[in-house]
Amino acid sequence: MLPFARVAIVGLGLIGSSVARAVRHAMPTVRLSGYDADPAVRDTAIRLGLVDDVADQAGAAVTDADLVVLCVPVGAIGTVAGELAADLPSDVIVTDVGSCKTEVARALAEAIPGVAVVPAHPVAGTERSGPEAGFATLFAGRWCILTPAADADSVAVARVGEFWRRLGADVEVMTPEHHDRVLAVTSHLPHLIAYSIVGTASDLEAVTESEVIKYSAGGFRDFTRIAASDPTMWRDVFLSNREAVLEMLGRFSEDLAQLQRAIRWGDGDALFDLFTRTRAIRRSIVEQGQDDAREDFGRSHDPAV
Repeated sequence: MLPFARVAIVGLGLIGSSVARAVRHAMPTVRLSGYDADPAVRDTAIRLGLVDDVADQAGAAVTDADLVVLCVPVGAIGTVAGELAADLPSDVIVTDVGSCKTEVARALAEAIPGVAVVPAHPVAGTERSGPEAGFATLFAGRWCILTPAADADSVAVARVGEFWRRLGADVEVMTPEHHDRVLAVTSHLPHLIAYSIVGTASDLEAVTESEVIKYSAGGFRDFTRIAASDPTMWRDVFLSNREAVLEMLGRFSEDLAQLQRAIRWGDGDALFDLFTRTRAIRRSIVEQGQDDAREDFGRSHDPAV
């Protein structure tokens, strides 16, 4: 039995359009409705046939849904949920895809009190954005973390978990606070570092006569891929999860200072030990199926590709 029969997706960018495509593939009988605040995105969604109905008002998309998936930047989730409140069916379940959960849980509880809410975070994405960037297998083999309130309806949590499993994700449940600390390390801090390094390189372009970009090696290219992520989304992430990010940034700054000292004093043993430990972490990530083990991250070297 399907966990839901009528799903409304609010926000049809990379994640929202990927949810739509994945539902089409895994649960083709589910009725899909969608909405996006950008008329151009709505037109693209219609052209691509992402959903059965594209509404020009958010409320119209959710009036008969049994699941509403909010795929908007975390800073807008509370506002968008409030705009939908009057049109939500009494038995609906509302979830989201934001990568910060403490602030999202608070915002949803205030905006739609009495509604069954199961916050979620599919840990998947690319540096691309927009409805044309989505694909049905985005969530396959990736984690989706649910962060329900302590008193959340267990049936609602189970249904949302099954929904994500049908889309190919592995599901984990944790508290919003724990989620935000974990993601501050594994996602938010790496993005912040990437933005900083690429910004520094940009500032140095005049000094190096454009050679930073011209001679970019693999490591810098990987940083630019991360730093190409959606600016609005990541602005909201850092502001919403500021406490955990600042805590992890402080720890990183301390570790960076130790690394600086090791280089200054020629402590090769310290450098070798660190690099050995981090190499083992990379191997563990590959072994757990969270990345591609092929050489050069599976990049094609065919000039035609």
